[in-house]
Amino acid sequence: MSQYRIAIVIGSLRRDSFNRKLAGAVMRLAPPELTFKQSLIGDLPLYNQDDDGNQAPAVKRLKSEITNAHGLLFVTPEYNRSMPGVLKNAIDHASRPYGANAWAGKPAGVIGASLGAAGTAMAQQHLRNTLAYLDVPTLGQPEAFIHVKEGLFDENGDIGIEDTRKFLQNWMDHYVAWVKKLAV
Repeated sequence: MSQYRIAIVIGSLRRDSFNRKLAGAVMRLAPPELTFKQSLIGDLPLYNQDDDGNQAPAVKRLKSEITNAHGLLFVTPEYNRSMPGVLKNAIDHASRPYGANAWAGKPAGVIGASLGAAGTAMAQQHLRNTLAYLDVPTLGQPEAFIHVKEGLFDENGDIGIEDTRKFLQNWMDHYVAWVKKLAV
């Protein structure tokens, strides 16, 4: 395969989100054979099993984007020691109805940024547990819990701290190999 389509799911709706910035910076570290498209999740209704037989257009759009992707990249903040509700809502929608799980089999990477020194470790762990149940093979190592501090992003939105940029380049190299190994 010469091109790999990656669906990016950002767990924050905030326009100036650190994780939105991180997603942009990390995409620019990828080789040209990966193309990225953000799957929007802010317009999804709250998941309700009663709607499984007649899913909203936004849900159908999300499921189509996930189905057509070769891989997934989750970039998430941590809310109250877990993943944000908007992200869990998107995961629930695209995994339903039972037997129509759009996420299954898609190789995934999980990263996140936070002001806290522990980064997004708990959110990522909760997300990884959910993805494991949904049959999403998720890159295990290296893990990337990015501590947001002065200079992390330069004026162009790229990673401005050299050690962090090298770390994230290494993470991206592992992620690319993961996608190439597992994408169908």
